[in-house]
Amino acid sequence: MAQYKCFRCSKQTTNKVLDKVFNCPHCNSKIFFKPRTHVVKIKAV
Repeated sequence: MAQYKCFRCSKQTTNKVLDKVFNCPHCNSKIFFKPRTHVVKIKAV
């Protein structure tokens, strides 16, 4: 499941909610982005 974040209100929604209508259910905005995942960096030996 993909997580999307609203650009206007910064609340996260899933792609199941956005399949029907591509609007934010909280503020009715149409601009979304995928937040980056945090990658753990390991130092090489």
